[in-house]
Amino acid sequence: MNWNKKRVIVFGGGGFLGRYIVEQLIELGCESVSIFGRSDYPELSSIGVNVIRGDIRDYNCVDKVCNGSDIVFITAAKAGVWGRWDEYYGINVLGTQNIVKACLKYNVRSIIYTSSPSVAYSAEQDIEGMNERSPYPTKYLAHYPKSKALAEQYVLAANCDALKTVALRPHLIWGPRDTHLIPRVLDAARKGKLRIIGDGTNTVDMTYVENAAFAHICAAVALESSGACSNVEGKAYFISDDQPVKLWDWTNNLLKRCGIVGVDKMISYKKAYNIGHVLESIYKIFPFLSEPPMTRFIAGQLAHSHWFDISAAKRDFGYKVIVEPNEGLENLINSLELK
Repeated sequence: MNWNKKRVIVFGGGGFLGRYIVEQLIELGCESVSIFGRSDYPELSSIGVNVIRGDIRDYNCVDKVCNGSDIVFITAAKAGVWGRWDEYYGINVLGTQNIVKACLKYNVRSIIYTSSPSVAYSAEQDIEGMNERSPYPTKYLAHYPKSKALAEQYVLAANCDALKTVALRPHLIWGPRDTHLIPRVLDAARKGKLRIIGDGTNTVDMTYVENAAFAHICAAVALESSGACSNVEGKAYFISDDQPVKLWDWTNNLLKRCGIVGVDKMISYKKAYNIGHVLESIYKIFPFLSEPPMTRFIAGQLAHSHWFDISAAKRDFGYKVIVEPNEGLENLINSLELK
């Protein structure tokens, strides 16, 4: 595909994953790369990115920036495990709907939507080798996966001859410049608040951020390439490093590399789940308390296995791991040491 004739916009391009997608697009030599977000990003402006400020919940803002684009990436989202439903719904669902509507209006050809594996399963059981044929669950333990599931379904249903869409589900994105997952783990461990939930043997998929970004590029190429779209359009795909890890072994290795005492204190899944349930009730009554230290969703994520079959992504659009996990870990450690 000739990227130098493509005009691309990344919604959420200033975020963790979005920025890596933007950098890969710059390397590919796109005709133009724009990002849409709530802040100014002078470091991206300095490399030729058109930075547009706005709120995806405001259709008028979205409408203006989609005009003239060929490919749209949607990485913008409200993440986390706690907050008001109207915020998750407004950003993750209504915001996504605004983008899709504007893309249809202005004949944008392709949308690559960043979803999450959490849309596909309940956090209350082990998930081992799940593929995309599994149905959406009937119950979610947090607003984030529920809102992302609604948005994903909307994006996929919008697929048509005029607008090709695909949804990617990268699991536990990690790497340098992460401001959410890794910093929270390190902070909790330093404060002695991290606990092994369950028996500590659960296995999970992870996705190094450059691999996640590359998956988005591969999916875009497939949507834009004539004759190849039939295998990709209107579908969702799991993405990972293709090497499931023992969650608590991986975590303790990271802590050791960072000079932090490893975690060995344990709590049963049932106890953590019940504590989370109680705390959720309390924090709903007293919202000024901010975010509960434990929720049912967190308990399930930390206690259960969740890894996925990514053969469809490898088969349908040529996804592959471009940074091996060991190399990624060294990159992460080096980035942390620079702080």
